[in-house]
Amino acid sequence: MAEPEFGIRLKARRRDVAPQRLPQSALRDPPLVIEIRKPTPPEALEAASWPLWECQPSSFEWGYADTETCLILEGEAMVEAMGREWRFGPGDYVIFPKGLACRWNVTSAVKKHYKFG
Repeated sequence: MAEPEFGIRLKARRRDVAPQRLPQSALRDPPLVIEIRKPTPPEALEAASWPLWECQPSSFEWGYADTETCLILEGEAMVEAMGREWRFGPGDYVIFPKGLACRWNVTSAVKKHYKFG
């Protein structure tokens, strides 16, 4: 048997273990994840020029037709999606991915700068 390229020797597959296949959708679509972090100084400066959005305590369904990036100025909220929860508050830089369907639970009046795209 010839050596594989780059000198990597392949191990024989165990016959008693069936290979597992991922669903085709998992191969095409990466999981949608909400990113929450503190902004860099340039990000915080740029976010200050974005429009403001405010919301009183409430709960509502929301879907993202485009990526949203926001900087939370006041309040607290929790977003539920795909069986997970994400919590954020003042000073958090949050990125919601395009295609995400979620439920917002605003626990304390939120004020944020935001942009789409």
